[in-house]
Amino acid sequence: MEFIELIKTPKHDNVVMIDSFGNKIEGTLCITSHHLIISSRNEDLNELFLLHSMFDVVEKKANAMSNGGTIVLKCKNFRVLTFEIVGWVEFNNIATSIEWLSNLNDPRLLYPYFYNPEFTLVQDGWTAFQIENEFSNLTNFSDEWRISNVNKNFEVCPSYPELVIVPKSMSDDCLIAIAQFRCLGRFPVLSYYHKAKKTVLLRSGQPMVGTNSKRCKEDERMINTVLGYGKRGYIIETRNQNLAQLARNRGGGFELEMYYPLWKRVHKPIDRHSSLLDSLSKLVEACNDANLSMDKWLSKLDNSGWLSHIKDVLSSSCLVAQCLDQDTVSVLVHGAEGMDSTLQVCSLTQVILNPDCRTVHGFEALIEREWLQAGHPFAIRCKHSAYTTASVRTREQSPIFLVFLDCVYQIYNQFQCSFEFNEHFLISLFDNAYSSQFGTFLGNCVKERKEMNFSKKTVSLWSYMNRPEVLKDYLNPLYEPNNSVLWPSVAPQSLELWKGMYCRWIQDVGPIKKAMSKIEKLISEEIELKAKATKLQRNIIDYVVDLLF
Repeated sequence: MEFIELIKTPKHDNVVMIDSFGNKIEGTLCITSHHLIISSRNEDLNELFLLHSMFDVVEKKANAMSNGGTIVLKCKNFRVLTFEIVGWVEFNNIATSIEWLSNLNDPRLLYPYFYNPEFTLVQDGWTAFQIENEFSNLTNFSDEWRISNVNKNFEVCPSYPELVIVPKSMSDDCLIAIAQFRCLGRFPVLSYYHKAKKTVLLRSGQPMVGTNSKRCKEDERMINTVLGYGKRGYIIETRNQNLAQLARNRGGGFELEMYYPLWKRVHKPIDRHSSLLDSLSKLVEACNDANLSMDKWLSKLDNSGWLSHIKDVLSSSCLVAQCLDQDTVSVLVHGAEGMDSTLQVCSLTQVILNPDCRTVHGFEALIEREWLQAGHPFAIRCKHSAYTTASVRTREQSPIFLVFLDCVYQIYNQFQCSFEFNEHFLISLFDNAYSSQFGTFLGNCVKERKEMNFSKKTVSLWSYMNRPEVLKDYLNPLYEPNNSVLWPSVAPQSLELWKGMYCRWIQDVGPIKKAMSKIEKLISEEIELKAKATKLQRNIIDYVVDLLF
């Protein structure tokens, strides 16, 4: 397919763009293979580049009075832009082209495959977080774990990476048998090793016990192996009891207590899929309605249920962290497939317990390990966002990753000095997950990325973010390394709407940026003054020593 066939009107003058703040900008609109470009003589905006893949909904309305029409572009990052276009033919051509170009499904047609970076690649982000390099950090050189290549060529589990960390006592043949017993072949693997208490966090897909109470002795042995002599563990089930029971009727289910006597199952239900997208839509609708009174706005926010979803995920993660750290017991987490709520809980648990995950490099490693390599289907989940109508969206489209980032923000908001990165870093991760010039979040699993040769054909987001001149914008000026466990409050009054995410296109963030810039300047001056004070103290000591001796 040639892109030129989809672009009937590549350029049109005298177009008026109206942004979310109501500002009107007149200029020239250009449509390229991957971008919509607005060029203007306006001092505040010379050029605006928008990726077609960022558009969630394209709404068009003809206007007989102007011999043209209005195109409203609602973006996946919650931005809304309105374009007033004169000319019937141009109006229809532009709207049709944007609709076509914003709905390309083949990753090889998207911008990352054509993007040519203007910066020198100092670090290859595609190789920055290989499991071989992360193994020592994850296991603390424990003799009880090993890296297995049982999934070579993705033959055992298509959604897992080729290398996984498993108990050393389990052979690859046993792992293959367990994979046949677990949903989509997602057998239990190590997610986190809590060095201080020597407890482990495992994640997997649901066991396929069905109505016949099918069992797998290799699975039972593996689950019990990680506990150690005389130890007990918890299985955190992210579905409620009814859903878990219904899953048995479809061949799935949960670990039966008679076969796993050392494990106690705890249900911590977390909503996912379409209900989350409905909730996000209501939240964004409330944020965009500037005419609401405070009471009505708060009511609309509460009715969206968004913060309730955040609370559920945080509560489950805190429970897992408590089991690992305070109760000194190991934990297995799973729901159905183990690719959504399971990853949310396992990731947040590590943010709570592991100070390394609160650094830029450690958090990037967490995203790689627990999301990208763990098989979260980004291409499917992030196909649409809040503005997509209920008739278009599918059950598989869901802001699972956004919920995770929002939960991290809630912890960050309560412990702002304990994170090396700022909220801008989290927002950038969200934006790139939905639309990007980088290939990191393309595809649904490592297998797809390898088959399409993303590491050779596209640039990694980490290669860009970790450049010193870029990284400085993601650093938190208030950061002070904190090796303690962070216990966030999940009380309703402690959870806040993430205005920097959901209100950034309707609320002026200029004052906030100025305040942060002032803080950075004060901190820099403080560091300089401390250095001068230290130097003066040394001079005084040297002077006194000279007098005495």
